[in-house]
This record gives sequence, C-alpha cells and structure tokens, in this order.
Amino acid sequence: MTDDTERHNAKMAKKKAAREKIMSTKTEEKGLVIVHTGKGKGKSSAAFGMIFRCIAHDMPCAVVQFIKGGMSTGERDLILTTFADKCQFHTMGEGFTWETQDKSRDIEVAQAAWAKAKELIRDPANRMVLLDEINIAMRYDYIDVDEVVAFLKAEKPEMTHVVLTGRNAKEPLIEAADLVTEMELVKHPFRSGVKAQAGVEF
Repeated sequence: MTDDTERHNAKMAKKKAAREKIMSTKTEEKGLVIVHTGKGKGKSSAAFGMIFRCIAHDMPCAVVQFIKGGMSTGERDLILTTFADKCQFHTMGEGFTWETQDKSRDIEVAQAAWAKAKELIRDPANRMVLLDEINIAMRYDYIDVDEVVAFLKAEKPEMTHVVLTGRNAKEPLIEAADLVTEMELVKHPFRSGVKAQAGVEF
C-alpha cells in the first residue's frame, strides 16, 4: 500500500467517523414546509420528483396547481392515468396572469385553489401536498402570505410535508419554512430562441 493510499484511507476513515457522529444526532421526524423559489428552472420539476418519491413509497399525496391552466404536462398526465389512486391532482389555475388579463378572475381562481389546498393539507392521510406556483399567487397578493403562514403553523398535521413553488417567495414564508431552495439561473436556451420542449419543460 502506497503512502498516498494510506493517507487517503485515513482521511476517509476520519471523515466517515465525523459523518456518523453528526448523523447520530439527527433523530427527529416531522412534516416539513419546503419552498422552491428563484429565477432558475427546476422548481416544479424538483417538487414533482418528491411527489413521485411519495408515490413510490405508497404515501398518499396531492397536487394543487395555482397558475398553470389545463395544458397537458407529462407529470399531470402520468399521475392522472397511472397514479390517481395515490395522488390527487387539481389544476385550478387558468394560465399565467399575462394570458388571463383579468385580475378579479385571477384572485377568485387563486382563492378557490387555496381553499382546495387547505382541505387537502388538513387531511392527515396526505403525507405530502404540493402547491405548485402558489408563490406567484402570493406575489401578486391574490392570496395573503400571512394567512398561508398562519394556516401552516396552526393546522398542518405534524407529519404532512407541504411544498410551495414559484418565483419570488415572500419573506414571511421563507422565514417559516424548514427547507428553502433558490434556483439560480445561469443559462437558459429560451434566451437563444429555443422554445419550451416536451420532457424538459412540460
């Protein structure tokens, strides 16, 4: 055994022991409030990855889409056709605000989506509830962020995970969340004239 190999093995053994010591202190389980925000791509994609993990673990879950309209997406079609018994899916939005151009209607639709979200979160059978693009609805004050935070603190069952996605998450939500990820935009093909494509964006 060379000196380099011995040094490497000793370093990895030390790192393993330190890691095991840290992991031994992590014993709590709880339902998390998870926020995916930022200008980069991947907020909803990452959230749906967790939804599919729940499905794979036979954990009942649910999705409420606050902004996206009735357009076909891969994740929605797969869940509705294959996993509807494990994951409820509610597309409540009618499209992005620049498409609808009707603020009063956008507020009405967002409030209806929030009512459905509260119903699903209150049901302890649902182990995860994804509120897709709710941050956009809160950004435009279609839904009051303080009301959302208060509800999550007071009424979310102890073991239910709630995932909230969308750009420009407001500070009260970020403060209240257990896990916050900000997707940073480095480069995007849209800027080079490439349109949204199946399997990548939807």
